[in-house]
Amino acid sequence: MRRAVNDLLGAYDKLIMDPVHGGIPLYRHEIQVIDHPLFQRLRNICQNDILSLVFPGATHSRFLHSIGVMHVGTRMFRAMIDAYLRERQLSEQTELSLNQLDAIDYLAKIIRLGCLLHDSGHSSFSHQFTQARRIRELMSRPERFKELWRGEDYSRYHPEEPEELEHEHYSVRVAHEVLSSVDLDAAGLHAEDIIGIMETTQVTPSETFCRHAHTFLAFIAGDQTLAKSNGEQEVPKLVMGLLSSIVSGEIDADRADYMLRDGFHSSVTIGGFNLDHLLSNLRFGWDVSEPWMGLAITHKGLGALEDFVYSRYQMYRKVYGHKTALGFDWLLREAINEVLEDAESFEWIDTCLSDMSFFAELTDSFFWEAFRKVARKQPKSYSFLIVNRVKLNHLDTRENLSTAEIQNHSRWLAGELGLSADDVVTCTMKARFSNIQDNFNGIKVLAKDPITRKRSLRKITDVSAFFSKFGDGTIIHFYRQPDVAAKAPDLTE
Repeated sequence: MRRAVNDLLGAYDKLIMDPVHGGIPLYRHEIQVIDHPLFQRLRNICQNDILSLVFPGATHSRFLHSIGVMHVGTRMFRAMIDAYLRERQLSEQTELSLNQLDAIDYLAKIIRLGCLLHDSGHSSFSHQFTQARRIRELMSRPERFKELWRGEDYSRYHPEEPEELEHEHYSVRVAHEVLSSVDLDAAGLHAEDIIGIMETTQVTPSETFCRHAHTFLAFIAGDQTLAKSNGEQEVPKLVMGLLSSIVSGEIDADRADYMLRDGFHSSVTIGGFNLDHLLSNLRFGWDVSEPWMGLAITHKGLGALEDFVYSRYQMYRKVYGHKTALGFDWLLREAINEVLEDAESFEWIDTCLSDMSFFAELTDSFFWEAFRKVARKQPKSYSFLIVNRVKLNHLDTRENLSTAEIQNHSRWLAGELGLSADDVVTCTMKARFSNIQDNFNGIKVLAKDPITRKRSLRKITDVSAFFSKFGDGTIIHFYRQPDVAAKAPDLTE
């Protein structure tokens, strides 16, 4: 019967070859999503902003990362299904009902599309775009959210208007636009179920999802029933939470793919983790008394999970927080601000951020051309430095300084080097790991009594001291301010 499940989940219409994962199969409706212009734009958005200026191989795109996340999310779900069937020792003669097969298939397809679209709202240069001062001002403009959803009902996904837009809000908007153009009816899927497992959303799942959720929980938990009186209403919420944790959680498909992909293309293997080993030890966890449903890991899989966390920790410190990389990120943000000094560019970017008809124009290519335009007019500009890979002069690196300590150290450096205080700039990267202990306690360790063979779930920090060792780390790099003009020229002259 496991073969029947694999056949059901393994049918595909196209195969994409990926340098990290190998062949990645696609369903027909997924091909329609990928072929949409708003998804195709991800080909022209680099996964790691301009990290390639430091690690030349890191030119990979959000496009292939998103497809990779879909593939990893599928593997996670299937690995847990397979482990459940294997541990229940179902024989080939034991048949799952058609309702159970249908529920598994539906949830798997929801996971795949949620993973595929999770980053679809990223704009040029990914995270650096929204960190640029003038872009943040644009995205914080009153009525921006309503303009973005003009003519559409956002209340299906957002119960209230967010105070400030992030790229996750744009991902939801893009997903709605893309899924509205896809024949989801033919696939038997509902957009609200897909978008409901993406970040920032709060949805009422479809009747189809609710039906499958009850079937799935009964399949996993057997004859156990929820203790709460309103347990029947809790089931869809519990299952949707489980699916959401696969798309975006502490052990999620997004992190697993970007760590493998970024390490591969950067030719960096710091820490390292074995995805196959990690997935083979993931399990469905549930507790009908709380009620709770989420990811669990076997006791023997703790080593693989510790490798996963340590690898991520090291990637932040040694790659994403590299002194030259953070210096280029600072220059990039200033160059973006510089481009927006031009009234025509400002108006166009403002339009793109408010209208899905033009949002696809916001790619790295747009800004590279804008940088070159500024650089031709003004050699003493941030754009010129970016275009010509002129890096910041690094002065010093410190860790875990307060704001006051950063200012004091900047003044000290300026005095020692004979510079003015304004000649020293800082770049800070916060590696937020203090929440590892709390968040990983949401992932239980599945333990079995060696005598009774009964399963029990324990907090992960009760079993392993490893996860309590991490805290927030702040890396601060100090640089000399480059010699640039106070303001880029008016490019309309």
